Amino acid sequence: MSESLFADASKRLQKSLKYVSISEDAIARLKYPKSSLSVSIPVRMDDGSLQMFQGYRVRYDTTRGPAKGGVRYHPNVCLDEVQSLAFWMTFKCATLNLPFGGGKGGITLNPKALSKLELERLSRGYIDAIADFIGPDIDILAPDVYTNSMIMGWMMDQYSVIRRQISPGVVTGKPLALGGSIGRDTATATGAFFVIESILPKFDQLPQNTTVAVQGFGNAGAVLGQLLAQAGYKVVAVSDSQGGIYAKKGLDIPSIRQYKTSSQGIKAVYCRGSVCNIVEHEVITNQDLLALDVDVLIPAALEN
Repeated sequence: MSESLFADASKRLQKSLKYVSISEDAIARLKYPKSSLSVSIPVRMDDGSLQMFQGYRVRYDTTRGPAKGGVRYHPNVCLDEVQSLAFWMTFKCATLNLPFGGGKGGITLNPKALSKLELERLSRGYIDAIADFIGPDIDILAPDVYTNSMIMGWMMDQYSVIRRQISPGVVTGKPLALGGSIGRDTATATGAFFVIESILPKFDQLPQNTTVAVQGFGNAGAVLGQLLAQAGYKVVAVSDSQGGIYAKKGLDIPSIRQYKTSSQGIKAVYCRGSVCNIVEHEVITNQDLLALDVDVLIPAALEN
């Protein structure tokens, strides 16, 4: 049996302790989450049937402030994964000296199999189940894998209904009309773009001579690929969970994003308006992409 994600995270903590000086009390507290919640969420489906979904929320540490972390919708979500991600959120916030602790949440499902109305019922049901566990001064939710501003809006609204007061601070990543922040949808990709732009001069490398491969052409990877292409980088390969594509001369990233949005797949295309034509490319696997001879490799897929 393979080692759990949390066991791996704990080993990394243990290795790092020799580089810092902190009290034994702090070390003892960092080895365990402050609180973990597992809930069952009943959802009335469009066909009238009732389905049950398993949801989780973990507050790992709140020493620095209320917990902060995303909610993901994915078939592989489990308590071990959520606990590990909350662990890492604790250290992310501390590293950047933010007044937040680490939290994470998720629901085990394939979101692509649900209608929009079913997703809304599920999202509101999740908040019904964890409302006493979260709050602007306790634990703040955010988008993650397969969740977005629309879902955050549903969650904020449901929490507000339960509390009988408008509570925008319970989530980040909500729509602008509900008090969201400009640039939140692209913040992760933009941050990675700035990192690449800062590092590149140290290698005497120019964007136009720099090849890029993006593993994980989703919310973060697709936006980052487009930012790099717009800045003159040559993005030669991208992939998603179904596989990837490679073109030595470079890919038209905006057209590939347009095609993926309309077809849920990836092909090397060039789009003009709503018409997309397939251009020459090589179909590759995710493993092939990782082995490509490129200057910049971006691992933007789910952790493994």
